[in-house]
Amino acid sequence: MTHRLFEEKHHASIYQKYRLTPPDNVKEIILQYLDEKKGPPHELAVDLGCGTGQNTRLFSPHFQKVVGIDVSKNQLEVARAVPGFTNITYRVGTAEELPFPDGSVDLLTAASAAHWFDHERFLKEAARVLRPRGCMALLGHTAQFSLHYGSCGDGLDNIFSEVMKVLLPYYSSRIAVADSKLQDLYEAIPFHDKERIENIPAKIQMSVTGTVGLLESFSMYQTYLKKEPQAAASLLQSTRTRLLEEMGVSSPDTKLHVTFPYYVVLACKP
Repeated sequence: MTHRLFEEKHHASIYQKYRLTPPDNVKEIILQYLDEKKGPPHELAVDLGCGTGQNTRLFSPHFQKVVGIDVSKNQLEVARAVPGFTNITYRVGTAEELPFPDGSVDLLTAASAAHWFDHERFLKEAARVLRPRGCMALLGHTAQFSLHYGSCGDGLDNIFSEVMKVLLPYYSSRIAVADSKLQDLYEAIPFHDKERIENIPAKIQMSVTGTVGLLESFSMYQTYLKKEPQAAASLLQSTRTRLLEEMGVSSPDTKLHVTFPYYVVLACKP
């Protein structure tokens, strides 16, 4: 079945503000793969589980049309409010029932979303809608974040690790699929031509506010918030305070460096 999460307006707003945009090196890997396997023209890309459109917008300059699909109307409302992307359309829907004719899609992509899909039904639909030599690109990152500010390193990582331990009881089994880098899904892809690239480096600058906001966007935090709202709010506040104290600064706008590894599963339809 399709997992329905991230649908509330507040969560959609958090997603737009703080959710990570895939780095350019991951996008370039995907586009190079598509060029090698299929080549131009690049007519239609479909971004599944698109949320507020961070990944969808990355592909806008490279395709005639891009369609973002998500189960959350609230997420899509936020995505549609971002101006300047006239070739993008957003539609409510699921990865298991795609509103496209057979053999009509050049690229199917999903960023930090494929672990929520019903793998068998999704792969059946992918095989149906992809053009001959059309490609899949399923990307994501694990929770192996490393934080740095000046000489601070281990202390910041310890704070982050302690927060994740608090959230561990609210950790969905589907997140484990993402942490496995989609191993089972990769093995189930019926196309012979496939590969998985791991440990693609990503390094960004993020404010303390943004770092805490990223934690707030996690599905396990949102589950914690529903079950224990006061404790969850206190966790964010204490995390913000601890990060500032460890860094020796007072402004939550202070930037720190965040590094983490991406992976991408690539496959080409015969």
